[in-house]
Amino acid sequence: MNMLILLLVMMILLSMALITINIWLPNTQPHQEKLSPYECGFDPLISARLPFSMRFFLVAVLFLLFDLEIALLLPLPWAAQSNTPTATMTWTSLILTLLTLGLMYEWTQGGLEWAE
Repeated sequence: MNMLILLLVMMILLSMALITINIWLPNTQPHQEKLSPYECGFDPLISARLPFSMRFFLVAVLFLLFDLEIALLLPLPWAAQSNTPTATMTWTSLILTLLTLGLMYEWTQGGLEWAE
């Protein structure tokens, strides 16, 4: 019982010490850079009404598409152990074929070309 009380007192003291250090240590003097909003590498001091890059949008959509591919193909090892592994491999081949055809189409249309 004494050990439990000692452990509880140590936890409370450690918590109080960490809270005290947390209050005293940070630099609380604000300056221009800390007060400006962070916008993913954009300069916060210029106009926010810059033209939107359609190329960036297309690359982001392609990234989401292939990220979805990973989500669809991730359960394959478990699905391959099912009663019909042939059907599983057929669906997998179909998904990969559709995604490969989509990638080839984007490539031939120039959707992956960043520089104009």
